Amino acid sequence: MLSSLIGFIIVLALVLVVLSMAIKIVKEYERLVVFRLGKVRPKPKGPGLVFIIPFVDRPVKVDLRTVTLDVPSQEGITRDNVTLKVNAVVYFRVIEPIMAIVNIEDYRRATWNIAQTTLRNVLGQSELDELLAHRERINQKLQQMIDEATEPWGIKVGMVEVKDVELPETMKRSMAKQAEAEREKRAKIISASGEFESAQQLREAAHTIAEEPVALQLRYLSTLVEIAAEKNSTILFPIPMEILKAFAGMTESFGGRKVD
Repeated sequence: MLSSLIGFIIVLALVLVVLSMAIKIVKEYERLVVFRLGKVRPKPKGPGLVFIIPFVDRPVKVDLRTVTLDVPSQEGITRDNVTLKVNAVVYFRVIEPIMAIVNIEDYRRATWNIAQTTLRNVLGQSELDELLAHRERINQKLQQMIDEATEPWGIKVGMVEVKDVELPETMKRSMAKQAEAEREKRAKIISASGEFESAQQLREAAHTIAEEPVALQLRYLSTLVEIAAEKNSTILFPIPMEILKAFAGMTESFGGRKVD
């Protein structure tokens, strides 16, 4: 009786072990690639509860979530012979789990290496101004090249972003001098434009005064009022002959009248 009970317990334990090996729980963001006697099954399994044949099937889990891959700084020479360092970040995910397991040994490491070499190649094909001012164009070019290289592995590269462009100190100083010279150039252009507009306005004013002498007299009187308001001392100011003649004419006209 005791021996039969021990045998039952052993059989039950073996059944539980086999069941634990046969039942797999696959998460929503995972897929199970199953190799049966060395041959891959046509379709990945999951998500949910998956049954496999113990000692016959070999399951491999594949994560389908987007992976963030940091590409370390890559040093290179641009097309216009500037040495600099550039780092980037790559966002990719597995869209074909079977291809990612069968066609490549380690798809994460392979994608990482492809991203480094592609970044160096694009760096050598681009100019410094393009890297600084048109970074979106560089990102699209990197994304397209890496995506084409990883497509046979069932990998989809969603986005590539160049994070930082590290310039040498000599280049930073040169760019600072160039920016300062550009600001001085703009300031001189603005100043010259202001002087040109001022000269045009003065020329128009001179034409107006030449055509209307009364305008000069009004400006003369206006200047007297401004000086009188600002200064408290006595100022000797020459009076134009035109004003004296105007006053003389007014005196003669009043003198010729008869007083009732």
